[in-house]
Amino acid sequence: MPTSSTATQPPNILLVMADQLTASALPSYGHALVQAPNLSALAQRSVVFDSAYCNFPICAPSRFSMLSGRLPHAIAAYDNASEFPAATPTMAHYLRHAGYRTILCGKMHFIGPDQLHGYEERLTTDIYPADFAWTPDWRRGPSHRPTGVSMRPVVEAGPCIRSMQIDYDDEVEYRAVQRIYDLARAPEQQPFFLTVSYTHPHPPFVAPQRHWDRYRHADIDMPRVAEIPYEQLDEHSRWLYVAHAQDQYTITPAHVRQARHAYYAMVSYVDEKIGSVLSALSETGLDRNTVVVFVSDHGEMLGERGMWFKQCFFEDSVRVPFMVSWPQRLTPSRVGAHVSLVDLLPTFVDLAAQGGAPSAPALDPLDGQSLMPLLQGQDSGEERVVISEYSSEGVCAASRMVRQGRFKYIFTHGLPPMLFDLQADPHELNNLSGQAEHAQVEQALHQRLIQDWEPAQVHERILASQRQRLFLAEVAASSELYPNWAFQPYVDESKRFIRGSGTAGPTSIKARARLPYVEPVPPDRKTESNS
Repeated sequence: MPTSSTATQPPNILLVMADQLTASALPSYGHALVQAPNLSALAQRSVVFDSAYCNFPICAPSRFSMLSGRLPHAIAAYDNASEFPAATPTMAHYLRHAGYRTILCGKMHFIGPDQLHGYEERLTTDIYPADFAWTPDWRRGPSHRPTGVSMRPVVEAGPCIRSMQIDYDDEVEYRAVQRIYDLARAPEQQPFFLTVSYTHPHPPFVAPQRHWDRYRHADIDMPRVAEIPYEQLDEHSRWLYVAHAQDQYTITPAHVRQARHAYYAMVSYVDEKIGSVLSALSETGLDRNTVVVFVSDHGEMLGERGMWFKQCFFEDSVRVPFMVSWPQRLTPSRVGAHVSLVDLLPTFVDLAAQGGAPSAPALDPLDGQSLMPLLQGQDSGEERVVISEYSSEGVCAASRMVRQGRFKYIFTHGLPPMLFDLQADPHELNNLSGQAEHAQVEQALHQRLIQDWEPAQVHERILASQRQRLFLAEVAASSELYPNWAFQPYVDESKRFIRGSGTAGPTSIKARARLPYVEPVPPDRKTESNS
């Protein structure tokens, strides 16, 4: 039962994100080798969703979709260079309306001049560009790689002393932990919505030596599904084969084992970072009324089927870890219903409302559904449908996935569809599309897929968007004065520590910064007798 001090208060919400972490690489999802003790402990006290999906298997559109509660193509989130318009309401806006302090720490890959999107504070800069430089150009075919992706991360995998991503995530960890301490000392800033977003275990596949050494190289498991020859691949996978420059590199079993070793070490590294944040939350006592949600923006193929990175709808690319913990309010359990990242916004609004916070009606038609019935064990979720979309670099046409029941249906404009029975065929090796005994299922899933998504129209809108942004990117590149939208974090050092304290003395200021707070001890007021 909730305590009287927290039962009627809106809960704080801590959203922790990893980048490119596939669910299958976590011990809480069945991996016997990977060491992630902090996430394993979180799973033990969480409602864990076993069938959770991203809504776009690449970074920026996945995050825009999650924040807005809407499917990516509904908000023109087509690729990693699509602008996220400031006029799109996000979960941060809704929670701010409900009285929450909204804070972002770490990666979110916002594209465009608005680098806050409802967050009042942003503690770090981002790690990726905020402009249109990475705009795909389908007219140039799958070999056009605006981000320069290739198989180098696989063939160059190994331990390291430092990397750019280690530099970044160390800073995210420090800023997040410090902000939790500050929040604990500032009750007026509660309830809070704090998003902490790391870049690991996104490639390149390099990790600190001490995390590398947590694994014996000979123990590293190889992919469950061996490489599928190019001539046997579906067309979408052939596009990615070229887009990832697999036609230019020879990937040996040694490369595969080395890259997987590094990835597991990177998971252990980010698990340690997550543990620091959760430890600060517990140490300050804020955990008693904080909902902790852990997700990833998408997965990583990690050599399965011979494929790497993401950008497809196979399970390791599109399925993500998803855990929700709320001490004394949610009973730890496993949920098999299909859910996705767009469900977070309506869930957070419901969580705030349960504590009495005011809620605003949805300003846009949300594509997500609140998970509260599932979290509270009031609904089996058997009829739930998950949709994911893809249209970024590496492919040459708009594509969409529908997951319902035991089936997954994949449609790419202009290509033959694919249908998989994941209960009978968990490795997605037997395409059932076109088979008479599955025609009724395929027809129903196709009708759901095109219900709010007309392939040819979406395809043309994406091409038009690419042409516009490629033009703008060319103009920007030709001018040194063109505005840079990268977020610049600013700290007013004139008011930190003792500075800016007005008439209060340094002793008083230091006392207020002590955690836990200790009431000032009055002087004894001794007087000497004059007798």
